[in-house]
Amino acid sequence: MNAPTTPPAPLRFATKIAVLLRDDLLVWQRLNVTAFLVSGISSASPELIGEPYQDAGDVTYLPMFRQPVLVLEAGKELLTAAHTRALGRDVSISVFTSDLFTTGNDADNRAAVRAVPTTALDLVGLAVHGPRNLVDKITKGAVMHP
Repeated sequence: MNAPTTPPAPLRFATKIAVLLRDDLLVWQRLNVTAFLVSGISSASPELIGEPYQDAGDVTYLPMFRQPVLVLEAGKELLTAAHTRALGRDVSISVFTSDLFTTGNDADNRAAVRAVPTTALDLVGLAVHGPRNLVDKITKGAVMHP
């Protein structure tokens, strides 16, 4: 009889990826904003991307993040505070403002963000990647997305 095996301990990553969404967004907006924000994190940190996937039929699929992405939500004030905290720390940040819902291309998206002073951005989401403890401090007060 074989001895029972102990399942491996969950892997604990030194860094964390967190997406913080404003709690008044429509469902389609939450999904859209999340997709855009994590694309920024992946482009800034290619080491976060794992190897391509392959199924038993030898079909290859694109690689994805090697670690989980936490999706959180908060009110507008907490989102603004998290942005301010993130700017003062050594983390990668991507932002999505309400203006980006009205633009139709990448150039207009960048122009819309560029036109607004940092402290006046109407943030609807942000994503951060950095050391776990810093990301926890930045997103303090936010709750897990339902």
